[in-house]
Amino acid sequence: MKLKLLCATLTFTLGLACTGLYAQSAQSTQSVVITDAWVRATVPGQKATGAFMKLTAKESTKLVAVSSPVAAVVEIHEMKVDNDIMQMRAMQDGLDLPAGKAVELKPGAYHVMLMDLKETLTKDRTIRLTLIFKDTKGVESKTEITLPVATTAPGSAPAAPRMGLTDMGHKH
Repeated sequence: MKLKLLCATLTFTLGLACTGLYAQSAQSTQSVVITDAWVRATVPGQKATGAFMKLTAKESTKLVAVSSPVAAVVEIHEMKVDNDIMQMRAMQDGLDLPAGKAVELKPGAYHVMLMDLKETLTKDRTIRLTLIFKDTKGVESKTEITLPVATTAPGSAPAAPRMGLTDMGHKH
């Protein structure tokens, strides 16, 4: 019985790793835990998209750079409203990660921007990102993660279907 349970657990774990779903569980570097990572799917011809995740540093550190083989340019961005105008800008000095506090990269806020995409990112595949962190002593660490391509955050409710007049029983 114990052997069956061990085999089932190992098979499940290997299955998650092989399908890229592992990126949704916690991944840890020496100083940063990465959870809920995903990248938004694109349509043919679309040249940019965003990647999102939660980063929790064990000690104060900074996310200073990101790269990916699927994009020529990858930047850490911030979106905010200034004088009723939504603005997006690259964070030249990186993103501070206070010790023990989760920093969420999400649509409409901090995020990783992938630009000059080299290919269409279709739903249900995975991509690689390399994240570079710098601690308070100036020591850099690098970690590579694999994250799923999705239309919405993994685990979130799917978008509500759009309804036209005929969908509500209204006929013309």
